[in-house]
Amino acid sequence: MNAAPRSLSLDYAKTLAAALVGAAAAVWLRLPLPWFTGPLIAVAAANMLGARLPSFPYARDGGQWIIGTALGLYFTPEVVRALAQLAPWVGLTTLAMIALGLAAAWVLKRATGESGTTSFFAMAIGGASEMAAQAERYGGRVDRVAAAHSLRIMLVALIVPFGLQWAGVQGTDPYRPAAQDFDPIGFVVLAAVTGGGAIALTRLHMPNVWMIGPLLVAGALTAGGYAFSSLPRAVVDGGQLLIGIALGARFSPEFFRAAPRYLTAVALITLGLLGVAALYGWWLAGYAGLPVATAILATTPGGIGEMAITAKVLALGAPIVAAFHSVRLAALVLLIGGMFRLVRIAHRMRTR
Repeated sequence: MNAAPRSLSLDYAKTLAAALVGAAAAVWLRLPLPWFTGPLIAVAAANMLGARLPSFPYARDGGQWIIGTALGLYFTPEVVRALAQLAPWVGLTTLAMIALGLAAAWVLKRATGESGTTSFFAMAIGGASEMAAQAERYGGRVDRVAAAHSLRIMLVALIVPFGLQWAGVQGTDPYRPAAQDFDPIGFVVLAAVTGGGAIALTRLHMPNVWMIGPLLVAGALTAGGYAFSSLPRAVVDGGQLLIGIALGARFSPEFFRAAPRYLTAVALITLGLLGVAALYGWWLAGYAGLPVATAILATTPGGIGEMAITAKVLALGAPIVAAFHSVRLAALVLLIGGMFRLVRIAHRMRTR
């Protein structure tokens, strides 16, 4: 009667063991973001070999909660003033990312013969769950949309940190968390209010609520001068590990066999998006007065959690990067349905 729960517990233990081994190996090899890239690579590799390691329930949510809270502690009045000055560039970047997604969708449709609906939501540079839900609503293939986003996010999450390390990039970030000391009671209060922020955004159907909700609450408190507690290094490392596990567990031996041509096209398009976004980030740095590495991270077509972790660990303007990605994700979720209907109307008018 208890065989299934015991078996599942054993599977979770195997996942944790693989993730810890991956993290330890990454630390030893001096890989970038070892507590993120190590577990991601280890769990994904094990699953591609047939291990079928499951992710923990709500692992990605928990990891994003931790990282979002840690990032919110950077939002001092100085950072808020800097972000206010960057607001026009954040808006322009959001439009640029939307345009890139539309161009990528056109390329994917032409390269694979996939439907316009599926291609549109597969290449929109947003969250996997939100785009899959929209695809289902409009008749797209949910499995292919989810697969495209999983592959894109994993490629970006690995290529960007390794690329920055290879280039020898290490920031001299002027931004520091407002809270420098750990306080147990303050830590509990901070966890409670940031968790409440995530739950509140859930009711508003916002994207990435476990990242953006804690980030907004912790950021508002920090900007207001309330510094309850710092987050211990072990907690932040644990958040990275949970996100790495959640991403790695998406892959299986069947992942690439299901649609090799489609996923090959997604991978190649993702590489193209990375190149174009890097050029745009380099251009943006000169006009917005940002360090080049920070601007490139802020405009990279990846997930907010993965890019924010990279910025935080490498001291490359974590609050700036988080703000750019948060606005882009929120805008995309709010606008994507209307955009799709406009694109569909325009297509019908051209084919009459």
